[in-house]
Amino acid sequence: MMQPAAQDHQVHLTIIIPTYNERENIGLVLWLLHEHLNPYYSELRREAGKPQHSAPCQPSLFWEVVIVDDGSPDGTAEVVRGLQQSKHEIGRNIKLIQRPTKLGLGTAYLAGLEQANGQWIVLMDADLSHHPRYIPKFLQRQAVTGCTVVCGTRYRKGGGVAGWGFSRKLTSRGANQLASTLLGASISDLTGAFRLFRRDHLLQLLDRTTCKGYAFQMEVAVRAQYAGFHVEEVPIIFVDRLYGDSKLGPSEFLGFLRGLLRLFLTL
Repeated sequence: MMQPAAQDHQVHLTIIIPTYNERENIGLVLWLLHEHLNPYYSELRREAGKPQHSAPCQPSLFWEVVIVDDGSPDGTAEVVRGLQQSKHEIGRNIKLIQRPTKLGLGTAYLAGLEQANGQWIVLMDADLSHHPRYIPKFLQRQAVTGCTVVCGTRYRKGGGVAGWGFSRKLTSRGANQLASTLLGASISDLTGAFRLFRRDHLLQLLDRTTCKGYAFQMEVAVRAQYAGFHVEEVPIIFVDRLYGDSKLGPSEFLGFLRGLLRLFLTL
C-alpha cells in the first residue's frame, strides 16, 4: 500500500504530460497542480507529525512534473522554460524533454519515465480536460485499496463529460462499449488518458503495448486487466478543451478501430 515518502527529499509522484501546441494551457495546468498537490502532501506530513515549513521539506519536493514536448510550433517549450527560469515555486519541480517532432504517446511516456524519480506515475493531458484536483483522489484510492493502477473514468456514477455535443458523446460511449464487449474489459473508460500507475507496472505495460493514437490508451488499460493488476476507478468530469485545437479526428477513430481489431485477434 502506498505511503508518504520515507525521506523528506524523496520524490513520491511524477506527473508525465505530453504536449503539442499547448502554449495557452500548460501554465494553468502547472499552477493547478501546485494548488492541489501541495495541500495534499502538506496534510500527509501533518498526519505523520512532521513540521510543515522546515527546509528542505516543502510539499512541492514530494512530486515533480515531466513535460515531453514534441516540437510544438506554438512555443509551448518556451513557456515551460520561462517557468523553469522564474523564481516562482511553480518552476521548481518541472523537467522539460524536447523532441524534434511528433513521435507518439508511447514513446513520450517512456521518455518521461527515463527522467522520472517518482515510484508512482500520473499520466494526463495538458489541455485542461484532466483537472489536477482528481490526483489526490487517485492517491487516496490507491492508499485505501492497495491497487497498482487507478483509472479516471467518465462512465461510472459521479463521472461525466462537459462541453461535448451529442454526436461526440455517442461516439465515445459507442467506442468504449464496443471495445469492452469485444475484449471482455471490466474497466469502464478504456479510452481515457488520466491514470495513476505504480512505476514498474507502467513500464511493463508500455513494453507490451503496440497500438498508436487513440487505441493506445485502450490497449494499456486492457493489458493491465489481462496482466492481473489490481485496477481501481475514480469518477472524473472530463471538460472539453477551452484553448487550442483537438488532436482527434476521423483518422484517429479509424486507427482506434484497427487497433481494436488487432487486439481482438491477438490478446
